Amino acid sequence: MQACVLTKTGLRFNADYPSPVPQDGMVPVRVITAGVCETDLQLIKGYMGFQGVLGHEFVGVAEGGPFAGQRVVGEINCACHACDLCRDGMENHCPNRTVIGILNHDGAFAETVVVPHENLHLVPDNVSDDEAVFTEPLAAAFQIPAQLNLDAFDRAIVLGDGRLGNLCAQVISHAGCHVTVVGKHAAKLAVLDELGINTAHLSDLVIDRTADLVVDCTGSPTGLETACRLVRPRGTIVLKTTVAGDTGPALAPVVIDEITVVGSRCGPFDVALKALKQGDVHVAPLISARFPLKEIDKAINAARTAPNLKVLLDISSS
Repeated sequence: MQACVLTKTGLRFNADYPSPVPQDGMVPVRVITAGVCETDLQLIKGYMGFQGVLGHEFVGVAEGGPFAGQRVVGEINCACHACDLCRDGMENHCPNRTVIGILNHDGAFAETVVVPHENLHLVPDNVSDDEAVFTEPLAAAFQIPAQLNLDAFDRAIVLGDGRLGNLCAQVISHAGCHVTVVGKHAAKLAVLDELGINTAHLSDLVIDRTADLVVDCTGSPTGLETACRLVRPRGTIVLKTTVAGDTGPALAPVVIDEITVVGSRCGPFDVALKALKQGDVHVAPLISARFPLKEIDKAINAARTAPNLKVLLDISSS
C-alpha cells in the first residue's frame, strides 16, 4: 500500500509499504483524508523517537467490525484493558498502550490503518470528511472543560494562534468564558477575528496578570514561561502541547504565585462529534491546503509555513 514512513533518515513516501494485518479486535480502516498535526512535525524532529507510518488525525471507512462500510474516526490510544489504570477507566494512560502514528503503531498517512473496534466512532451524516478529520484535535480541546469547570473562570488567554489554539479558543468561548487568543501571525489571528474570538498580537500584549486561566498551545519551549507572566496568582495554566527536546522552564513563579498547572491531552470524541454535528465549532476556515499522499514533502513544508493552519492529505475517495 501507499504510506508515508518516518525513519532515522526522515519522512518518505513509500508506494509499496506492507499492508497491516489486523489482529483480534482490530479493524482495518480505509483512510479517506488525514490531517497534519503539530505532533507530526515534532515527531519528525525526533520527539518520542517514533519510526513507522505517521498520522493520527483521520477519517475513513471501516472495512470490518460493527461499522463495516461506514465512515468512522478513531481514538488514538490503544489500551491493553487489563492493567490497573485501564480498570480504573484511564485507558488513555495505559502503560502498555500503543498510540496510532505516535508510539509503536503505524498511523493514518497510509491507505489503511488498523484501529481497535472499541476506538471507532461513527461520523454523523451531516459532518463532511474534511470536518471529521478535526475530531481528534477538537476532542483534545474539549478535554479542557472535561478537566476544569470553566464557569469558575472569568477571563482566559489562549497562547498560540495555530490549529489547536484556534480550536481551544472556540471551545472555551462556546462555554461562555471571555477568551483572548495571543499569537504572532496576523493572518491566523484574522481567522479567529472572523469567528468572533478576541485576539491580540504578542508584541502588543499588555502584561497585566488578570487572566484566571491561560492555555498554552504554542508548542514552544518558552510557552510555560510566557503563561506564568500572564496568569494571576492562584490562577490556572493548562499545557496542551509537547515539544521535542529538553525545555527546562523556570518553575519558580509556579511556586511563588501558587499557580495550578494542568497537563491536558486527548479528549472525548463523542463530545467533539456532537459539536461538529450541531455546528457549535467551525473548522472549515482552518483548512489552508491539501495534497495527495505522494506529495508528503510539500504537505509538511506547508504545515510548517505561516499563515497555514490545517493541511490535509487526500488518500482515497469516500
